[in-house]
Amino acid sequence: MLKLHRNRITYMLRRWIQVIATFLSNSYLLFPFTGNIYQGTLKSFCTPGLNCYSCPAATGTCPLGALQNFMATLRPGLQAGNQHFGLFVIGTLGLLGSIAGRMPCGWLCPFGFLQELIHKIPSRKFGIPRVLSYIKYPVLILFVFLLPFLIADEFGYGMTWFCKFICPAGTLEAGIPMIILKPELQALIGILFYNKLLILGLFLIWMVFSSRPFCRVACPLGAIYSLFNKHSIFRMIHDPEKCTRCMECHKNCPMGVKFYESRNDIDCVRCLKCMNESCKFGAISYEITGFKEFRGQGIEGKAVVRGQ
Repeated sequence: MLKLHRNRITYMLRRWIQVIATFLSNSYLLFPFTGNIYQGTLKSFCTPGLNCYSCPAATGTCPLGALQNFMATLRPGLQAGNQHFGLFVIGTLGLLGSIAGRMPCGWLCPFGFLQELIHKIPSRKFGIPRVLSYIKYPVLILFVFLLPFLIADEFGYGMTWFCKFICPAGTLEAGIPMIILKPELQALIGILFYNKLLILGLFLIWMVFSSRPFCRVACPLGAIYSLFNKHSIFRMIHDPEKCTRCMECHKNCPMGVKFYESRNDIDCVRCLKCMNESCKFGAISYEITGFKEFRGQGIEGKAVVRGQ
């Protein structure tokens, strides 16, 4: 009973954090009256998850959009002698990644939260081939860094390629709402918008049948955070002596991670489902700056903290 109670508390805690993070990232509730997006002081700060800058309710800046803008303006900035290198957004992502790795994806990202909710729709469920999880790295390099920098207009400025041509979160949170909010924008709808609608539709359908497909396959922000997974302050721990290879952690993992093979896998979002809901043998724990919490045999439901 204690174990079930603890699992329920952990589950509800993560759900409430996801709800609160989604609201805080989209808390500008005056947009139906102003007809415009929020452009106040808070837009100077990056949200930890994928949340479109142009969403009418958004109160923060999407880190991917900020990175693309930096790359798009880097060339004319250097030519003008500007020594600004976008250290704020890079520092923000580096700080979050260094502390928690890809944990923001599992706890703070509104689009990740949406994928989890849609996946609850009853249907036959399918896995995602492991090889597809590496696509997000070429997407990051090509659409976030290279194309915004290399392809420029006559003034030397690039554009936000990922936001403009791919991002389904932007289409859902900004494109569709802004067309509803400002009907005059409907005259500007063209092949580009329909292409983004197609991408969004494909991912929405995929979310029903597979868990977090955009996170696993195409999200450049997840790709950035994943680079810190094995070296962050918060890390997952596997005890091979207690592990029975029952594969319950893999079956219940929203990211399809085989924890017993790769404890700090690039796709692990540290949702803790494996530790609190799957493993019955205390083989999974986590470590924070040298301290471990684990559930040993005979003490299910009780937390023990021990130094390394």
